[in-house]
Amino acid sequence: MLFPTSLVGSYPQPNWLIDRDRLKGRLPPRVRARELWRVAEELREEAFQDATVLAVHDQHEAGLDIVTDGEVRRESYSNHFATVLQGVDIDNPGTALDRSGEPNPVPRVAGAIRRSSGVTAQDAAALRGLTDRRVKVTVPGPFTMSQQAQNDHYPDTRAMAMGYAAAVNEEVHEAFAAGADIVQLDEPYLQARAEAAKEYGIEVLTRALHGAPGTTAVHICFGYAAIIHERPEAYSFLPELADCPVDQVSIETAQAALDCAVLQRLPGKTVVLGVLDLSDPAVETPQTVVERAERALEYVEPERIVLAPDCGMKYLPRASALGKLRSLTAAAAELRRRH
Repeated sequence: MLFPTSLVGSYPQPNWLIDRDRLKGRLPPRVRARELWRVAEELREEAFQDATVLAVHDQHEAGLDIVTDGEVRRESYSNHFATVLQGVDIDNPGTALDRSGEPNPVPRVAGAIRRSSGVTAQDAAALRGLTDRRVKVTVPGPFTMSQQAQNDHYPDTRAMAMGYAAAVNEEVHEAFAAGADIVQLDEPYLQARAEAAKEYGIEVLTRALHGAPGTTAVHICFGYAAIIHERPEAYSFLPELADCPVDQVSIETAQAALDCAVLQRLPGKTVVLGVLDLSDPAVETPQTVVERAERALEYVEPERIVLAPDCGMKYLPRASALGKLRSLTAAAAELRRRH
């Protein structure tokens, strides 16, 4: 099928599950933020499963071809995994600058990073039981986690990133074994910290993806539209992913009006093309989405494009997110007719 459709990862969590006003009123949590949940801890797992059912239902209703769990169990895209690793002192967090330039509490790495137990495999298995469509799960990328941590153990950040990469690699293999068709690493800090990324980002990603037995993706973006409002005109780190052993590269083009000529420098990669602007809750028309996709089709063959939102949708109202997904699938149908 040409132009399959997918979320990047997250979908709006129900208001009965999480305090969405508090979520929007702070930086994305890097350490645990259990105060955001509205449901008592002893009922939370059942609530998570119910919210996952709702997220999958909306994706089915909108007609998406590739389904995620909406990341409904997560306070943020990264802390769900980053805070369960051995070597991280979650009781005494550190501090690091967020990509917005503001200080944010972060995991403090006080020992060697090890994975004591995974979280993604359980999420993948639960999702696999809810749909017969292709499923994608997401894991925070090792480079990004290394930039969102205080290093009190390793000789340098590069060594810490490689420690994260080994743990992520185990998580990736378990996710595929649990039924995932696609495993995506979220790496927004490849763009935010491009200088360090150019030094060792590909090395770290290569370690994290080593031996992956299924389709892999890397998502690289400019940050949540609800938090980061200004977009540069181009990626500061993107063509470098041509040298990474990853199958899909997920980017945003809608809000940033990205010059898609850069996609010529990713030969052989499937491009997960962000064509929904998440800075505006208004629902785009299918024609607007088609026009955004056509910009990329000057440089990428139709066979190498997956249509998606720019980034995770968790900060949007649910009705807005669902409406945007309907426009996405309607645009995909029109593009299939044309191509």
